[in-house]
Amino acid sequence: MYVLETRQVRKVFGEGEAAVEALRGVDLGVRPGEMLAIMGRSGSGKSTLLTLLGGVDVPTTGQVLLEEKDLAKMTDDQRTLIRRQRIGFIFQAFNLLPILSAEENVSLPLELDGTSSAEARQRAVETLEMVGMAGRRKHIPGKLSGGEQQRVAIARALAIRPAILLADEPTGNLDSANSKRVMTMLRDLVDEHHQTIVMVTHDPSVADQADRVIHLADGQIEREETHQLRRPTSRTFAEQTTR
Repeated sequence: MYVLETRQVRKVFGEGEAAVEALRGVDLGVRPGEMLAIMGRSGSGKSTLLTLLGGVDVPTTGQVLLEEKDLAKMTDDQRTLIRRQRIGFIFQAFNLLPILSAEENVSLPLELDGTSSAEARQRAVETLEMVGMAGRRKHIPGKLSGGEQQRVAIARALAIRPAILLADEPTGNLDSANSKRVMTMLRDLVDEHHQTIVMVTHDPSVADQADRVIHLADGQIEREETHQLRRPTSRTFAEQTTR
């Protein structure tokens, strides 16, 4: 049983002699509670694959199945709804609204999707606590460090209670210390909360934290690695950050 699966996914940009085949028959499956890393050189197709996994674009041929529903067969409106309700996105740029507090940044997408203000704020506080940011929830982004801003962005993605988190270079804008903190938190989300995560990264040390690593080359899966990770204790990341 996969949360997310692709079957013979191809993606072609352009037509005729100008056509570029970005993905050439990619098959992969992501299990519940798994962290999967996607690596590859520039132009290997990893960013294209992530946009297809998130329903931002559709494959030229093949299937992208999220909870057994084919995103490729959905209308734009249907995919938009799926993205809002079942897929959490984490970007290299934190994309926080500068005039809103951390709590407001997390609760706003919920309110825009019809959740009552009271429930949205409650869920915002819960997810900020999960990522160790409850004590900073009233701060605007400009008063937070880069690592703290990324943790708020992750809380925003988690607040919708997604089936899967898709992360595009989640530590790309962070120094090494904050990168380690964010990866510890993401690993904790998988181990302690059974969250499913797929991330694109160029950093081998980040990919080392994943359960599996898929290497893309020329639009195809070149090889796959499975990691035997040492699991942390039951102490959550939020507890670690308060010590």
